[in-house]
Amino acid sequence: MAEAGNEFERRPDPDALLALADREKRGKLRVFLGAAPGVGKTYAMLARARALAADGVDLVIGLVETHGRGETEALAEGLETLPRRKIDYRGRTLEEFDIDAALARHPALILVDELAHSNAPESRHPKRWQDVEELLDSGVDVWTALNIQHLESLADVVARITGVAVRETVPDRVLQDAAEVVLVDVTPDELLQRLNEGKVYVPDMARRAVQHFFTARNLTALRELALRRTAERVDDQMVDYLRQSAIEGPWATSERLLVCVGGDDLSEYVVRAGARLATGLNAPWIALHVERAGEEEQDAERLRRVDDALRLAKRLGADVERVVGHDLAGETLRFARRENITQIVVGRSHAGLLARLRRRSLTDEIVRRSDDIAVQVITESRANVAEGARPRRARSAHGEFWRGLGATLASVAFAILVAWPLDVWLRLPNLGMIFLASVVFCALAAGVWSAVAASILSFFAFDFFFVEPRYQFSISQAHEFLSLLVYTFVAIVTGSLAGRVREQSRAMRARAEAAQSLFEFSRELSSAASLDEVLWAAAVHAQKALDAKCVALLVPKDGELTISAAWPPIDRLDAKEEAAARWAYERGEPAGLRSGTLPNIRFEFRPLTTSRGVMAVIGLEPKAAPETPSAQSERMLTAILEQTAIAIDRSLLAGESVRVAALEESEKLRTTLLASLSHDLRTPLASITGAVTSLRQLGDRLADTDRLDLLASIEEEAARLSRFIVNLLDMSRIESGALAPRRELVDVGDAVRSAMERSRKEFPDLKVSASLAPDLPAIRGDAGLLGQIVFNLLDNAHKYGGGQASVYARRDGDDLLLTVTDEGLGVKPADLERIFEKFYRGGRVDGRKAGAGLGLSICRGLVEAMGGTVVAQSPAIRRKGTRIVLRFPIPPQPRRGAVA
Repeated sequence: MAEAGNEFERRPDPDALLALADREKRGKLRVFLGAAPGVGKTYAMLARARALAADGVDLVIGLVETHGRGETEALAEGLETLPRRKIDYRGRTLEEFDIDAALARHPALILVDELAHSNAPESRHPKRWQDVEELLDSGVDVWTALNIQHLESLADVVARITGVAVRETVPDRVLQDAAEVVLVDVTPDELLQRLNEGKVYVPDMARRAVQHFFTARNLTALRELALRRTAERVDDQMVDYLRQSAIEGPWATSERLLVCVGGDDLSEYVVRAGARLATGLNAPWIALHVERAGEEEQDAERLRRVDDALRLAKRLGADVERVVGHDLAGETLRFARRENITQIVVGRSHAGLLARLRRRSLTDEIVRRSDDIAVQVITESRANVAEGARPRRARSAHGEFWRGLGATLASVAFAILVAWPLDVWLRLPNLGMIFLASVVFCALAAGVWSAVAASILSFFAFDFFFVEPRYQFSISQAHEFLSLLVYTFVAIVTGSLAGRVREQSRAMRARAEAAQSLFEFSRELSSAASLDEVLWAAAVHAQKALDAKCVALLVPKDGELTISAAWPPIDRLDAKEEAAARWAYERGEPAGLRSGTLPNIRFEFRPLTTSRGVMAVIGLEPKAAPETPSAQSERMLTAILEQTAIAIDRSLLAGESVRVAALEESEKLRTTLLASLSHDLRTPLASITGAVTSLRQLGDRLADTDRLDLLASIEEEAARLSRFIVNLLDMSRIESGALAPRRELVDVGDAVRSAMERSRKEFPDLKVSASLAPDLPAIRGDAGLLGQIVFNLLDNAHKYGGGQASVYARRDGDDLLLTVTDEGLGVKPADLERIFEKFYRGGRVDGRKAGAGLGLSICRGLVEAMGGTVVAQSPAIRRKGTRIVLRFPIPPQPRRGAVA
C-alpha cells in the first residue's frame, strides 16, 4: 500500500502534461539567440539547415538577410527559397516575407530570419513574429534568429547600457514558448575583430558602429544578458521535464510579485523592472492598478498612461487586475495579502512640492504599513536613462488648468464685489462667509486644486480689503490674524471636501449611466428571440454607447461571413476588412484597428465567443481613432460582447429546444402511427383473410346465409380499410399543404343530404335525423370536402354516439352554423380540444370498434382550409352526448337583378 501511495504521489503534473499536449498541436519554434549583430546566428541556422536538407527534410527559406556576407550567402545557395512579396510604399518598393506563399507551400520546416522586424504598413501583421506565430499555428516548424536587445522586458535596460533606444521588440512569451533556444556566442574581442575585417558591416557602417554601439563595454553587458536569459530558459525546460516525468524535487515557485501601476511617467519603467525581477526569480507576477473614484473623468492623459502600462505588463506575461478604492495603500495591501504576494514592486517618482502637500506618498504609505511583505522601490534615475529611451512626459492639461484658474480669479473677484458694498452700507462682521461661498463654488466647478487656490487667494484678498489697516498686507490685531487662519483652514477643508464630492458624483453619474445603458441593453436582449434580433440589438446599442459604427457578421450555412446587422447601415466591407473579420472568426482574437493583424484598416473586429466557440464577429469603427481606447469604453465594449454572447447562447439553446420538442413530437406521432397501423390495418385484413379462407375451404358445404354473412363481412371490412387509407391520404395532403379547396358557392343542404345518404349505406344501424333551415345561404368552399366533413362526423357518431345522431344547420348572424350531435357517453372536459389531435381517441366507446383517431383531425384541417372553425361541446343533450359545432363565413350575397 505504501508503494502504491508513493506511486500516486509521484504521478506527472497534469498542468505540465496539458501544456505539453498543447505544444504538440503546433509547429516547433527554434530561436538562434545572439548578444549582438554579427555573432553568426544566421550562419549557424543555415549550416544546420543544409545538414537537414541533405538528410531529405522538406525545408525552405522563407526569408534570410545575409547583409552581403559572402559566407552566409554561400550557405543559402542550393536551398529552396520563397520569392519575397513586393510592396509599393511612398514611391519605394519594399520586399517582405510572403506569409501566404509560405502557408500555401506548407513545408515541414521554414527559415524566417530577423524575428523582431517590423513589416511594411500594408502587411497582414505589423510584426514578423506574428507571421511566425501564424506559421506555428498551421503546424509548420520555424527556425528564426533574434538579438537579445529586442526582447520586450530588456528594451529599457539595453537603452541604458548602449544609449540607443530599441524600437523593434518581441514579447518575452515568444522566447518562453520556443521549443529550443540555441545560443550563438562569441567573445567581444572576436566580434570586434570580425567587425574590423568587414564580416559584419561595410567599412563606413563598421566605423560608426564601433564608435557608438559596438564597444567592449556594451558587448560584454549584452553577452551577459544573453547568457542569463538562455540559462533561465534551460532551467525552465528542466523543470518542465521533471514535472512531466514525475521526478521528485523541490520547485522554487513560492515567490509571487505584485507590481503597482500608476498614471505617472514611471509606470512603464516599473513594469519592465518588475518583469525582469519576476523572470529572475522564476515567479508569477500581477500588475495592479488601484483606481481612485473620479480619476477617469479628471485626467484622461493619466488614464491613458495607466492603460499603456497595463497592456505592456500583459505582453510581458503578467496577470492584470484593477480595483477601486479611496485608500490606495490599504487596497493594495489587502489585494496582496489575498493573493499571497511575497514582494511588492512600486515606483517613486520625483513629485513636486505641491503634489507632496496635496496627498501622502503612496510609496511611503505602502512601506510604512507593509509589515509582512517585502517592498522594492524603483526610483527614476534620469542620469541612467538614455535620451532616446527616457520615459515620456505627460502633456499638461492646459485646458483644465486655465479653466480652473479662471474660475478661481472670477469667484474671488465676485466675492470682493459683493462684500465691498455690504461692508460700506451694513458693516457686517461675517463677510468671510461670502469668500467661503466662492471657495465652495470653485470646488464644485473646477475641482480640489481650484478650491485650494481660491482659499489662499481669498486669504490675501480679505486681508487687503477688509482687515485693518486696509489696503495693506498686514493685520493689526492678533485675534483677527487667528480668525483669518481659522477661516483659511476651514475654507481649504471645505473646498477639498466639496471638490471630492464633485469628483465622486461625476464618477458615480458616469457609472450609473453605464449601468443604466447595460440594463436597457439586457432588456432588449431578453426580448430578442432570434439570432438576427440579438445581433441587431448589439449593433444598435454598441453604436449608441461607444459612438462608433458597428457591424455584426454571422456565418451562415455556406461558411462565408456575411453582414447580419449594421448601424448605421453598411452594405459591404472591403477585401482587407473581410480578411480581418475572417481572421477574428477563425482565430478567436481581435483583428483590425489597434490590433496585431491588419491594424491599418478602419474597423476593429472582436470575436463573439460562446461555450460553442466563436459564433459571430463584431466590428467597430470609432469616429476618432485614438491610439488606445479609454478604460471606460473598453469595459463597456467587453460587457456588450459578453452579454451578446450569452444572448446568442440562449437563442441557440431556444432554437435547439424547439427542434428537440419537434423531434420528440414527431417520434411520438411515428410511434402512434405505427401502433395504429398495426391495429387498424391488421384487424380488417385478418377479418377479410379469415372470411376468404372459410369460403375457399368450405365452399358449397356452407349454408347460403353463412356464405352471405361472410361476404358481407368482407365487404364491411374492406370498406373500413378503404376509409382508413383515405383518411391517411387526406391527413398527409393537409399537413403537406397540398390541399387546395375550390372556392365555389356551395349549397350546404345538398352537401349534408348527400353525406347522410352515404352514411345510411355505410352505417345502416345509425339513425340520423336532420333539421335544415329552409333559407340556408350558400358558402364559399368545396362541396366535396364539405360532404367529406359531414360524413367523417357521422362516422365518429357511429363509433361513439350510441346509434343516434342529428344534423342541424341555420344562419347565425354573418356565419352559417352547422352541428352534428350524438347521444353517446360524451367527452371529458379536458379532452374537448385534444380529440382533434392526430391519433387521439378521447371518446368513451360504447361497444363499437374505435377508429384510428384521424377523423376529427381531418375534419379540423378541411374546415380551416375552407376558412371555417370547429369546436366540440360535451355534454350536448340530457347530460350526455357530444356536439361538433362548425362555423363558416357567409359571403356577401349578390343583389337581385345584378348581372353576374
